[in-house]
Amino acid sequence: MAKGFTLWFTGLSGAGKSTIAELVGAELEKNEHKVEYLDGDVVRTHLSKGLGFSKEDRDTNIERIGWVASRLTRHGAAVLVSAISPYEETRRHARQMVEQHGEFVEVYVKASVDECARRDVKGLYEKAFSGEIKEFTGVSDPYEEPTSPELAIDTESESPQESAARVLELLAERELASTQVPA
Repeated sequence: MAKGFTLWFTGLSGAGKSTIAELVGAELEKNEHKVEYLDGDVVRTHLSKGLGFSKEDRDTNIERIGWVASRLTRHGAAVLVSAISPYEETRRHARQMVEQHGEFVEVYVKASVDECARRDVKGLYEKAFSGEIKEFTGVSDPYEEPTSPELAIDTESESPQESAARVLELLAERELASTQVPA
């Protein structure tokens, strides 16, 4: 059985987490890895329905994602988590759950609030700036930048394809995945 691992993409809404995860996942699938996606928006719809956006609810959401990622990792999956996960302590707890069964690789997907607002197709930042949405990460609620991620990606200075290639290179270096890095 293949060695499972979790790639944990964290960053502001609109930074590019899901886009990069999808590109990385497609390459892993080409090389016959079992890939599971835990996207923050999808998880909130199914696993964390009913949770709000208080710190306690956000922590509960991330802990649930971490627990599911640990189970999938244990069974040999390449788990790609795309979740804002704004608090360092909660990300650390998710890491501890996953690392009982496999490697946890934190990827900080960085983009400024202004750039994320520019990319925002849902209009969430506009609503947050006007006060219509309360407790919005990066605007009216904090985002604690990772202090020591395995990889930091600045999506304002590189394309999603370049970012995905960097993630795949890191996985190859760590011997977590045998992939052909796209040119």
